[in-house]
Amino acid sequence: MAINAFQTPTGRDVPAVTTTEMNAVDRVAVEEVGLQLLQMMENAGRILAWHVRDVRPEDVPVLVVAGNGGNGGGGMVCARHLANRGIPVRVILDRSPEDLFGAAATQYRILEAMDVSITATGEQLSQSVGKRVIVDALIGYGLDGEVRPPASKLIESLNELSEPIVSLDVPSGIDATTGETLGIAVTPTRTVTLALPKTGLETGTEALYLADIGIPQTVYERINIEYDRPFGPADWIELNR
Repeated sequence: MAINAFQTPTGRDVPAVTTTEMNAVDRVAVEEVGLQLLQMMENAGRILAWHVRDVRPEDVPVLVVAGNGGNGGGGMVCARHLANRGIPVRVILDRSPEDLFGAAATQYRILEAMDVSITATGEQLSQSVGKRVIVDALIGYGLDGEVRPPASKLIESLNELSEPIVSLDVPSGIDATTGETLGIAVTPTRTVTLALPKTGLETGTEALYLADIGIPQTVYERINIEYDRPFGPADWIELNR
């Protein structure tokens, strides 16, 4: 059963879910209702791109650090939307492109066709001469066990930077249910969490936003989550802990 751990700026309760409950949301959305992963990923990446632009000073490039699966795919969608607006963007992957699969591999092929700069694993991040905005799209809510190399090395490098970091869904390395740091975790400036906030985000200190990725109300009803959508004209809303 989801718990009310978060509120909108007007004091409206928003339920939070565990990893198991979010898995159920995704399963019902795809297997029973027919929503496609690429649809949800597109919404996630588009909204993430808005938040990156919101924190980005003018003429500052963006670096997307991406893994596999839905989180990495969402980060690559974000990179596409930024590139479409003429924003300088490049992507660092935590693995060889040949090791991507499913929707993430699809997003990689699109970026490749666009000639977006993509670097595979092995690059160490360093403080840039100028400024950047970093997108953390390494690991999603399904992390099970401590973060392993090369992702752990990338996170270590990210935490040495002074540039703003926007995390997708959950800061990479954080247990989405408990909030525990699983070995090492990104310390973001802002997190854009998807569909429902995760219980593990309650202990965070960064700015937190909830993004509507288009999951129908019937999905929540089928797994007995009482969720009165808090969204207004925008597809996201800020949350208070």
